[in-house]
Amino acid sequence: PTHYGRVCPIETPEGPNIGLINSLAAYARTNQYGFLESPYRVVKEGEVTDEIVFLSAIEEADHVIAQASAKLEGRKLVDELVAVRHLNEFTVKAPEDVTLMDVSPKQVVSVAASLIPFLEHDDANRALMGSNMQRQAVPTLRSDKPLVGTGMERNVARDSGVCVVARRGGVIDSVDASRVVVRVHDGEVETGEAGVDIYNLTKYTRSNQNTCINQRPLVRKGDVVERGDIMADGPSTDMGELALGQNMRVAFMPWNGYNFEDSILLSERVVQEDRFTTIHIQELTCVSRDTKLGPE
Repeated sequence: PTHYGRVCPIETPEGPNIGLINSLAAYARTNQYGFLESPYRVVKEGEVTDEIVFLSAIEEADHVIAQASAKLEGRKLVDELVAVRHLNEFTVKAPEDVTLMDVSPKQVVSVAASLIPFLEHDDANRALMGSNMQRQAVPTLRSDKPLVGTGMERNVARDSGVCVVARRGGVIDSVDASRVVVRVHDGEVETGEAGVDIYNLTKYTRSNQNTCINQRPLVRKGDVVERGDIMADGPSTDMGELALGQNMRVAFMPWNGYNFEDSILLSERVVQEDRFTTIHIQELTCVSRDTKLGPE
């Protein structure tokens, strides 16, 4: 009945598969029957509780669901009429009629779309292109975390698996370019386990896309880390945040016709400073054999 909070309305291919391949929304999950569920906060008599329920599209149909951005004073819905979704329609109802409330404004869109700042001000077609093009980013020589972000960058970087995340809390014993040694807190060491965690970093390795995978330590000797902290950056991450591009100074202005329509003009300094330089590693193999007719 509804895609809301389950499938992203923005991220989909532009080609013949448009609308056939979809992305999961940021907070969606599948239940035991394979249906997509979305989380909601329970509302009782106009008061929003901290109880969260996951509902499938069929289960949510009867509920009166308020927006995540509904005005609250403390936990009470303040507006006389609240904008809600009910029976697959957008309407307004009194606060006491509301039974559920969205968890977050970004539960509607996918992770890729939620990385676009001020997404609500963009044309949907352009947002679609932006979501898709983020997946095509190549790691730059020096990652540069965005000055303007949405708050999802750190989560995406951690969940991508390219960073080194602390398995247990402790104190950094030693650090060099290729490994980090952590002396684990006494409280986190189980009997029979080692009290030291060693993290070997990946250095200048080829990825399947022929780009360069390199990890750089972010911690120093003596630093205290907790479980889940990011200790080393991977490709396209900066200080534990996703960093797909570079922070550039941009001017919106005509320049002798060189930036007509979609053209852009690049200063020489961008090239000199290697801002968009990328490393590509290719593996080429050549086999030599001795045959009856000689080496080949």
